[in-house]
Amino acid sequence: MLQWCQRYEAGRVNIKDLPSPGQTHVVTNSATISAVDELTRQNRRITTREIAVELSIRKGTVHHIIHRKLGYGKVCAQWVPKYLSENQKTARWELDASATQELLH
Repeated sequence: MLQWCQRYEAGRVNIKDLPSPGQTHVVTNSATISAVDELTRQNRRITTREIAVELSIRKGTVHHIIHRKLGYGKVCAQWVPKYLSENQKTARWELDASATQELLH
């Protein structure tokens, strides 16, 4: 508490934390995001470490891109979108419907 009072008296009125010296902000450009997406689509079983080595970027940056920017998650050791698009939902429904028809015959 005393620390905050001293900072306020010194002129600091912003209550948000300042960036830590060792803390890095993840900066990604569209080319890097596209490259990660392309590698992931080529090999759904690729690891974040393999992508980081391939693109010469940090593993944490790859993790940030995959989970936050692209919205992928791991399912059975494969990267898959967390949410299906309308086309993917339709294709999935048609596949399930044809499989059901085959089982009925």
